[in-house]
Amino acid sequence: MVDNHIHYADDYNPAREYWETFVQNGGKQVVSKKLHRTYQKIMADMDDNDSEFYYSNRRANHALEFIENYCRHSKGKMGGKHIVLELWEKAFIATIFGFIDGAGNRKYQRAVLIIGKKNGKSLIASAIALYMLIADGESGPEVYSIATKKDQAKIIWNESKRMVSKSPALARRIKRRVNDLSSEDYNDGAFKPVSSDSDTLDGLNSSCILMDEIHQWKNGEPLYNIMADGITAREQPLVLITSTAGTVREDIYDQIYEEAEMTINGYDQKDGYRDERSIFFIYELDKKSEWTDESCWVKANPGLGTIKNRKTLAEKVEKAKKNNRLVKNLVCKEFNIRETSTESWLSFDELLNKTPFDIKTLKPRYGIVGTDLSQTTDLTCATVIFKVPNDKQLYVKQMYWLPEDVLEERANEDNIPYTLWKEQGLLRTSQGNKVYYRDILDWLEELQNQFDIYIFKGGYDSWSAQYYVKDLEARYGVETFEPVIQGKKTLSSPMTSLGADLKAKKIVYNNNPILKWCMSNTTVDVDKNGNIQPDKGSNRRKRIDGLASLLDAYVIYEKYQDDYLAVI
Repeated sequence: MVDNHIHYADDYNPAREYWETFVQNGGKQVVSKKLHRTYQKIMADMDDNDSEFYYSNRRANHALEFIENYCRHSKGKMGGKHIVLELWEKAFIATIFGFIDGAGNRKYQRAVLIIGKKNGKSLIASAIALYMLIADGESGPEVYSIATKKDQAKIIWNESKRMVSKSPALARRIKRRVNDLSSEDYNDGAFKPVSSDSDTLDGLNSSCILMDEIHQWKNGEPLYNIMADGITAREQPLVLITSTAGTVREDIYDQIYEEAEMTINGYDQKDGYRDERSIFFIYELDKKSEWTDESCWVKANPGLGTIKNRKTLAEKVEKAKKNNRLVKNLVCKEFNIRETSTESWLSFDELLNKTPFDIKTLKPRYGIVGTDLSQTTDLTCATVIFKVPNDKQLYVKQMYWLPEDVLEERANEDNIPYTLWKEQGLLRTSQGNKVYYRDILDWLEELQNQFDIYIFKGGYDSWSAQYYVKDLEARYGVETFEPVIQGKKTLSSPMTSLGADLKAKKIVYNNNPILKWCMSNTTVDVDKNGNIQPDKGSNRRKRIDGLASLLDAYVIYEKYQDDYLAVI
């Protein structure tokens, strides 16, 4: 490409500049907690001299220069004018294209942008598509805009097509045809829209896949999987996903969003969930209640006041304040609060407690047990909570189990460090293909023998617990353990109290990474009266068994609190 009008200095780094706007004293940028953690990770990676990947200003700025020099707006008052990227857009694009390895291949193979509507996400995706078609240095690039419906797949493709028509430089290299944009005379490339009903999905050798508005996809997982599998032959492919929140539940949007949560929560956990090939930019309100606070609107709308009309949004908010029926759609589309019967329980910062404790030093005498049972796929967890005299903290000791036969499979398929947790003594395996509940009883006996902790009371999920209960009664007596009914009537009040204690940092769990992971996976199922119970959704990678076990113990603790405190 020639005749560049914009050229960034060799040391220009928009990602770092953007980070500084919301971390420096007097920083003016308000961002969501997830986005803050993402950029915190980006900055740490930029400063990491031991990684196989490093940040290249030249590679990052090359993408910015292409977009601003050759891509133009196609509609409205800006039609025909060059795109001028805002700082948040530059930081997003620079992060995707700037991290490379020694061979010059990009680190990130999947980038996800979740953002309120009318912030220009489709425009960004269309410009990136053209960059991937003719400026990425790929031989024979295959770029696809995909969706479950053909009209939806054409949204980004049509915008790119219009950009080509507005730009003489692009028009010289890209032919606009009925079904594709072709750069075959330049680099043997093509950009096509495809949908679920296409006959050409198998055998694609994709270099770039664009997925827009995945919140609208129904039965989208098969399409996502087949397209994602098509990038494996490329050395530096890119899957770019852009969307707002939506109302289609338990489909590909929820799956991607939950992967984003797991990845972001794992950034500062040594043993947390890892996906170093994906990067997630989540612009959203941290709490649903923030929709009435104008200072928080920018969390979901970084283009507010420039790309997105602030006055129009303010009018929508005022209407929703007067008409409650409008609130659900407003917070979903404008502020990225997923419309669902479940909502987040605690933020990662609220559940986090890194305070260590030494059980030998504390010398607890009595504990309360909670158990969450499984047989094959889920974790089995046993929890002992205890207090010691003259101490306001409630301490948590846990053990987890998986069947030995599925440990490696679960670790590999779920990308969860089960084997590492086993090495650290946080998780044990039961022989064969299921968990034997006698292993739990043996662990409780170990606590008594090693630390002199006696079981005061205990609770268990009564589902599939018949033989376990008989063993409990034989070992501890009929009055010691009792079932905890798994429903809102039993769990709502204790779960609310447990959440409050976690926020107040009164629950000390020795920074157990498995429990931390389980709690970060937990959402709450809410009824019309505001009663809650734990929920994990449909993502098979997510586990909440550690929280369920802790909650069972906490239910018993609340029920017998006075009696328990009298004996410690």
